[in-house]
Amino acid sequence: MGEGQVPAGGSERLDTGVAHNARVWNYWIGGTDHFAADQAVGEQVAGMFPVIRDVARADRDFLGRAVRHLAADRGVRQFLDVGSGLPAVDNTHEIAQRIAPASRIVYVDHDPLVLAHARTLLTSSREGATDYLDADVHHPDDIVQRATATLDLGRPVAVMMLGILNFVLDTRQAQDIVHRLMAAVAPGSYLVLTHPTTDAELGGEGNIPAMRFWNENATPPVTARTRTEITAFFDGLDLLDPGLVSCARWRPEPGSSPTAVPQFGAVALKNRAA
Repeated sequence: MGEGQVPAGGSERLDTGVAHNARVWNYWIGGTDHFAADQAVGEQVAGMFPVIRDVARADRDFLGRAVRHLAADRGVRQFLDVGSGLPAVDNTHEIAQRIAPASRIVYVDHDPLVLAHARTLLTSSREGATDYLDADVHHPDDIVQRATATLDLGRPVAVMMLGILNFVLDTRQAQDIVHRLMAAVAPGSYLVLTHPTTDAELGGEGNIPAMRFWNENATPPVTARTRTEITAFFDGLDLLDPGLVSCARWRPEPGSSPTAVPQFGAVALKNRAA
């Protein structure tokens, strides 16, 4: 697929003249599924906040480590990936089904280019299942209801929310979204979450002007949160070691010493009924 190409099935909702998060993120991790507006905004933000490319790569690497841990070490066979973004190398279903071919994955996103690529590229193993929902994170009950066509919510599910709650500007609403999603899944399920921060402990101060520029020039609007605010998303859940840390430093590969990035990440277990 060439740069900026839209696969068959692209939606009339696609606006290539306004930078969009899924496509700019793709640009930052070295993909080709973006347009001139995405590249321009991506370059401007990276100029203001150079670590953003490291954040994007660290977030993607965190996804791989988290899915491998849950599938290989925790026996998880169902994944609900909310805010999945554009397909890249080693997507959730590819990692999970490599370990357990019968794994079932539902991707959720609301960007028309993501929808078009997902339908074209996200093909399941023969033993498992992969589905895509064109749905908005602001409507968790709709996501849950539609996910039941593929997932058995009476069995453990890993709810993946990587870099998505930062697009829910109201913190109480974001907390409610997490609560509704986790209330719908069985005990033994997991919440996998990353979120940008302005906390100085991770060098997040640079997020402030960069996000201000983003909100004036791109869509959807974004916010960062403090460690305390992000910790609250895990209320009632049991954080796995090492807890809430820079996503680059969550269970890094043996022998590696990754540099912290201003993006928190954690995985937590739901061990009792809501």
